[in-house]
Amino acid sequence: MIKKCIGCGAILQTEEIAMDGYIQKQNYDNSLFCERCFKIRNYGEYKVMEKTNQDFLPILQKIGKTNDLVILVVDIFNVNNQLDEIKKYIENPVLLVLTKRDILPLSVYDEKLKKVSTKMGMNIVDTVLISSYKNTNFDELMNKIYSYKTSKNVYVIGYTNAGKSTMINKIIYNYFNQDMEITTSMLPSTTLDSIEIKLSDELTIIDTPGILNMGDICHFVDIKTLKKITPKKEIKPITYQIKAAQSILLDDLARIDLEDNNNVTIYVSNQVKIERTFHPKDKLQVFEKHELHLQPHQDIVISGLGFLKFTNKGNITIYTIPGVHVFVRDNLI
Repeated sequence: MIKKCIGCGAILQTEEIAMDGYIQKQNYDNSLFCERCFKIRNYGEYKVMEKTNQDFLPILQKIGKTNDLVILVVDIFNVNNQLDEIKKYIENPVLLVLTKRDILPLSVYDEKLKKVSTKMGMNIVDTVLISSYKNTNFDELMNKIYSYKTSKNVYVIGYTNAGKSTMINKIIYNYFNQDMEITTSMLPSTTLDSIEIKLSDELTIIDTPGILNMGDICHFVDIKTLKKITPKKEIKPITYQIKAAQSILLDDLARIDLEDNNNVTIYVSNQVKIERTFHPKDKLQVFEKHELHLQPHQDIVISGLGFLKFTNKGNITIYTIPGVHVFVRDNLI
């Protein structure tokens, strides 16, 4: 009989230690988790599994052949309107869940944040903002799941580190008497295959591997830096009025050069050091250069690090670690 790890979904096997689902032979019969999940959960030891989106596309194709409700989980801190990998296969009804509500200032209206759904180009039937950490809006989430589901199966999809597995664990804990917990980690490719969680006769939630955003900064920094740049509580944004050529340094991770008069508000983890200075020509210029032309009321997003909200149009130059995705969108806030 085939056994799957209830933490990551990999098929348990005892032959190849470097492959998904490995477990020592003597532990096979009694274990629910693969060795990798056991070490993540108990010792915080993370073993990177080399995956690409090609490994996960068959799962999206399978979902797209159904008419089941899909929960699309999006990190509100890293909203990206480019969902090409998902839109190519998913025409199902979609319940958009924006996670990590607790890290954005409470002064920002939820209805304003929900407007991102209108620009995603998908069959989004409704939107809900949640915080798994603060246990916020889960009653609303469950009501919407039951309202919109078309069968007992509900699929959960999204990019890596959006909070899919953490959300599911909170649902299990809040509403269902089950001794089960999916493995979670801030690093990519923690979930390796689909995990079916039968919560009741009326509801089975199916977690899926996170789609890889290869431009996310998490692929280019060590775990110590990743912990620093990942917000853990409400962000305290910093606003500057720029009246002359200046630069803003975000630790040693990014440099933003501004030439025009502008107002900029910076949304990054409170642990990231922010410094405003005149153009330091020797600072971070070995990094990848991005030249951007902003229209009024647009954000610049540095994928996985944060975003900068601008009021006026202008020309902006950004230096980032090579490979990190930088893009422009309309103001989120």
